[in-house]
Formats: sequence, structure tokens, C-alpha cells
Amino acid sequence: MSETPCTGCEDLLELYLDGELAEEAVRTTEEHLDACGYCRRNYRFERLFRAYMRQAISEPISPELSSKLAALKSSAK
Repeated sequence: MSETPCTGCEDLLELYLDGELAEEAVRTTEEHLDACGYCRRNYRFERLFRAYMRQAISEPISPELSSKLAALKSSAK
């Protein structure tokens, strides 16, 4: 089981998570994830991070926070 970064793994992982890999590449990637602890941890992190971000952007911003952000933006000019 590998515990060090794999060359090119990050690019493949992004494509895998985006569902953009061909069927054979999906099988190869899944086999690699089964065998490589480093990449498996990265996959789990990315999958959870994406789920968290989808949830976070779907929640409305409170009017108070919206006003504070607008004030910050105005003062930054």
C-alpha cells in the first residue's frame, strides 16, 4: 500500500470525481484506489469536500451577513 504521492494521480482523481473517465479508466482508477492508501485518503477528502461545498452554496446568506459583506466591499474601494 503506497503512502506517498502518485504521479498524475490528482488529475485522474479530479476526472474520476467529475465522472469524466472512460469505463476502462474508471476500473483502473478504482483498482488503484483499492491499493493506494495515499490516493484513497485524497479521494475521500475530495468527495467529502465537494459534498460540503455543494451544501454550503445551497444555503442562503442571512440578510445581516449580506449587509456586512456589502459594507466590506464598499470600504475596499
